[in-house]
Amino acid sequence: MASKNKIGVLFFVTFFSLVSFNEKKQDGVKMNQIQVIGSHNSYKIAIEKPLWDYLYQKDSAGAKSLQYSHIPLEAQLDLGLRNLEMDVLYDPKGGYYSNPKGLTIVKTLGKKPLEFDPEKKLAQPGLKMFHIPDIDFRSHYLLFKEGLQALKKWSDEHQNHFPIFILINAKDGNSQNLKAPLPFTKEALESIDSEIRSVFDASQLITPDLVRGDFATLEEAILKKGWPDLESVRGKILFVLDENEIKNNRYMDGHPSLKNCVLFINAKEGTPEAAFRIVNNPVKDFNYIKELVAKGYMVRTRADDGTTEARANDYTKFEKAKASGAQVISTDYYIPSTLFKSSYKVSFDNNRFERIKK
Repeated sequence: MASKNKIGVLFFVTFFSLVSFNEKKQDGVKMNQIQVIGSHNSYKIAIEKPLWDYLYQKDSAGAKSLQYSHIPLEAQLDLGLRNLEMDVLYDPKGGYYSNPKGLTIVKTLGKKPLEFDPEKKLAQPGLKMFHIPDIDFRSHYLLFKEGLQALKKWSDEHQNHFPIFILINAKDGNSQNLKAPLPFTKEALESIDSEIRSVFDASQLITPDLVRGDFATLEEAILKKGWPDLESVRGKILFVLDENEIKNNRYMDGHPSLKNCVLFINAKEGTPEAAFRIVNNPVKDFNYIKELVAKGYMVRTRADDGTTEARANDYTKFEKAKASGAQVISTDYYIPSTLFKSSYKVSFDNNRFERIKK
């Protein structure tokens, strides 16, 4: 009984210190002077075992790279994570992704698939949210809007939280032997803004317009004035389109320096829209990340990728990510894996996931 009480006290002290840290006023701190840990493909539920075993027989390396899962967004935020990633798939008419091939594969193996989309949510028009059509389609929120609503509810209930950084992948392109996602045209990309605005009030968003202010370009603003004060953006959300130059150009067509846009984009420094950079390898690009951060850009990098670091209990990338100064660090392992043996877990000291940079 004494040990249980000790554990309870330890949990209370840890929780209290986290709450105290989160709520403590940080005068004079800019929002790019913080460092947060978040999750990659944050909505994802593990591929069910019969299907994963089948994929492993076909491509063991590919299957191992997909062997991770997450708890619901609200639970991640409760832990202290302040970065999430949402993959969106375009489906303006609804029903395009309703019958993933993986369910049929499980049946042909003589197994009964787990229940999938009993409420027929995928039949609704609008953006969907999962990883890969046909094989990695299980999600805590099949609808993008559903994930946004969960995020808003949590944010409304914790109005003093550190800003939350959301990466958006607009998934399209052909996949071998899999259902090809519908292309992200300009209209499709604009629907991301529309769905975000349908859930969040403008006052809850950190937008390019907010950061640019009276400067001619977004880049000029962050290099000359800097990012907003942390205290002014508590309780707010910042969305970033994590995409290639073609989609970036398509998205910002008619919106110079991202005027009237919800999303920041991963624009290379030296361009009017440059402010938030995505540089995924903190080992190879360590010095580059440090240079970007020193100039005033915000950077997202990764602590691990494809389950590789977790399987090897290798913290090299995470240590480099922290030391690089990148403000946003993404992981699949804020809690250790339950899908294979590993003790790998990413956090700052005292099991925190957010901190003021030294």
